[in-house]
Amino acid sequence: MPPDLAFAFTLIVRMAITAAFVVAATVAAERAGPLVGGLVATLPLGGGPVYVFYAIDHGAQFIAASAVTSLAINNANLIFALIYALLAQKRSLAFCLSLDLLLWFVIALIVHMIHWTILTAALTNIAVFAVCYALARPLRFVSMPRLRTYWYDLALRALMVAMLVGFTVSLSFRIGAAGSGMLAVFPIILISIILILHRRVGGPPTAAVMANAVLGLVGFALACVMLHFTAEPFGSVIGLSLALATSIAWSLIVITARRHGFDI
Repeated sequence: MPPDLAFAFTLIVRMAITAAFVVAATVAAERAGPLVGGLVATLPLGGGPVYVFYAIDHGAQFIAASAVTSLAINNANLIFALIYALLAQKRSLAFCLSLDLLLWFVIALIVHMIHWTILTAALTNIAVFAVCYALARPLRFVSMPRLRTYWYDLALRALMVAMLVGFTVSLSFRIGAAGSGMLAVFPIILISIILILHRRVGGPPTAAVMANAVLGLVGFALACVMLHFTAEPFGSVIGLSLALATSIAWSLIVITARRHGFDI
């Protein structure tokens, strides 16, 4: 098979697998309520498979370096979730999402211009999370009505995620580890949930999912740290597996604590 055709075929397969995985996860999130929905939305469902592809194409050193930028960009995702949760109480979907995306790109560009270390990225995450959590906390408890999923909802989510995967994997050969780390954590899952839920149940219930996502993004930050420190010494497979396990473990801790009456 010619190299160009092989690359195109591999890319299409990667896009399809990732899209199917994310669609299944987001459907489960919609039916589980704001807390579980917000936590599932922040699992590395979109960025994780992209990192698998990065590891296949570039190796462990590349993904370890990219994880630092992903951790820094997580600040933008924290702010993205918070701003939507605040705006969605009274504003339209178009206004909330357009302003939120503009702010995300501005923050991402600023992040991209800074030379980050794992320490500076982690400390910035702690500071940003503290502010976002305090502001989002009152917005978390809104009931989610029972929803019926339509085929075009699934198609929209699959299309958005597939486009992200295709874009990031193709560009990763040109933009380096830092740029790839930034694109890998573009909040495509948060955006897809906002687009679907805001029209169907309104702003406040969707805002509750994003408010809980602020807490869930702590797990993503921990996963980035884990990946950075384990990918090179233990290999890509172990590093990615430990990062995923870290994110899942954080979500389970939050759910267990909430069920036992701890208001975190």
